[in-house]
Amino acid sequence: MTTRIPAVAPRDASLLTRIGYWFAKRRLGEVPEPFAVTAHHPRLFRASATHELMVERATHVLPKAVYELAVYRTAWTVGCSWCVDFGTMLQRLDGLDVDRLKNIADFETSDAFSEEDREVIRYADAVTATPTTVTDEQVAALVERYGNAGVVELTYQISLENQRARFNHSLGITDQGFGSGDTCRVPWLTDAAEPATA
Repeated sequence: MTTRIPAVAPRDASLLTRIGYWFAKRRLGEVPEPFAVTAHHPRLFRASATHELMVERATHVLPKAVYELAVYRTAWTVGCSWCVDFGTMLQRLDGLDVDRLKNIADFETSDAFSEEDREVIRYADAVTATPTTVTDEQVAALVERYGNAGVVELTYQISLENQRARFNHSLGITDQGFGSGDTCRVPWLTDAAEPATA
């Protein structure tokens, strides 16, 4: 399936965008398609890339297993195959159990998830629902377990994933093969040139 808005090829991109592509490919092995589609709007491209890096550096209160599970569930709920794919890769690289993700639909009854996991998944579902269905009791229980900063971090990650997943799903951006380790290329990547150095 092709995206509803095509990726910006390096030959059509600004120098800063081409440098962004180079760094993304160096870090991830491929240029993420959402990145290349967002490049149609250079200011939002830079804002998004900067924001993602800042969020990654700021997220340190919760264990990765907690917020990655919540982010994955959010992507799965919204129906963003790109985010599910990418989230699987992140969990695999962090040494987390990706096999249990096959049971995400049955998290309430699956032995693959602890009660702590279920609490986090229920919260991700409540934040993602439209309108949201978060209760005072949910937040209080999470604060008791993770503290105020932890709940802020968890809520921020879930909300950010809602933005990512809805953006990607709306523009027809689908899985790219990150989760399987068999990453496919964005269409123009084979002729992508390295950025010019100063």
